[in-house]
Amino acid sequence: MNPLFRPFDLAGLALPNRIVMAPMTRQFSPGGVPGQDVVDYYTRRAAGGVGLIVTEGTYVDHPSAGTSSRVPRFYGDEALAGWKRVVDSVHAAGGRIMPQLWHVGATRKAGRGPVPEAPVAGPSGLALDGTELPGPDSVLTLSDLDDIIAAFAGAARAAREAGFDGVELHGAHGYLIDQFLWSRTNKRTDGYGGDPVTRARFAAEVTAAVRAAVGPSFPVIFRMSQWKSGAYDAKLADDPQTLENVLTPLIEAGADAFHASTRRYWQPEFEGSDLNLAGWVKKLTGHPVITVGSVGLDVVFTTSLAGEGIPSRTEIGPLLDRLERDEFDLVAVGRSLIADPDWPAKIRDGRTEEIIAYQNGMLAQLH
Repeated sequence: MNPLFRPFDLAGLALPNRIVMAPMTRQFSPGGVPGQDVVDYYTRRAAGGVGLIVTEGTYVDHPSAGTSSRVPRFYGDEALAGWKRVVDSVHAAGGRIMPQLWHVGATRKAGRGPVPEAPVAGPSGLALDGTELPGPDSVLTLSDLDDIIAAFAGAARAAREAGFDGVELHGAHGYLIDQFLWSRTNKRTDGYGGDPVTRARFAAEVTAAVRAAVGPSFPVIFRMSQWKSGAYDAKLADDPQTLENVLTPLIEAGADAFHASTRRYWQPEFEGSDLNLAGWVKKLTGHPVITVGSVGLDVVFTTSLAGEGIPSRTEIGPLLDRLERDEFDLVAVGRSLIADPDWPAKIRDGRTEEIIAYQNGMLAQLH
């Protein structure tokens, strides 16, 4: 059997296969409310055979959480009613789905929605490049942190009440939770800054609050990465021991699984081993791990969309070899799946020529 189609138990959630739809921001929810387009979009992927859908990032209920009025919110009656329709439709198609809960932190653009007047703020008032953020309220206070933690917990509780199958916390790519984890953006001298363990305190408190809000039997995934937007060589950990120090507080706080984001899944994370980041996370924690990074298509997506490079297909064989060795447990697919909702079914049925023909058509449109 193709190892992608082995069933998997994710903290009590039975998944029919190992394929995860990676979260991908679309900005197709005017006013932050997911409409019928969003319902149809996710339902097509569920019907196409995705084992688990992780939605695009959704803003938690904090004024500075977002930077676009077209990204869906995960608060307010209208938005939550929209998400309820998404969940019901995905389940009717046989799928499983979790929202990704998100706060952008210092990457917010001043004056942008959904709350234009909200400040741009982060752990230490620093942007990802290390420069100071504008405005007097750019450093998050302890009261701010309490509010944000409560917002994540409230969103997770709403997800469970709406019938979602779990939640994913966005702690990657230089957004707020990751800004606390990273030494360049966290220069705090209180209990939330310092060494890797104390820098992980905020992430652990968010995770613990979410766990308390949803109870013991609701899966909680923590998405993490080394790289940041515009800082692809960034590191939270230069060695396995430091990585373990970062992850341990999250496990103790109640994280069931990790989504280890890399740009190329086949690249080793540390010298002396072929394990990628997901492989190391699984080795160090023993918890289920999702790998992601250029599965099916290569080349940086932003340059390809700008017409500066055409993505090329990547062979799936090496990925299956790693999965069969249980280096990681689940595989998140992005561009291949956003382009072709039937990609899982085609992989399962050996319809490789159809995949190639479909992708050739999409690549021709980009070209």
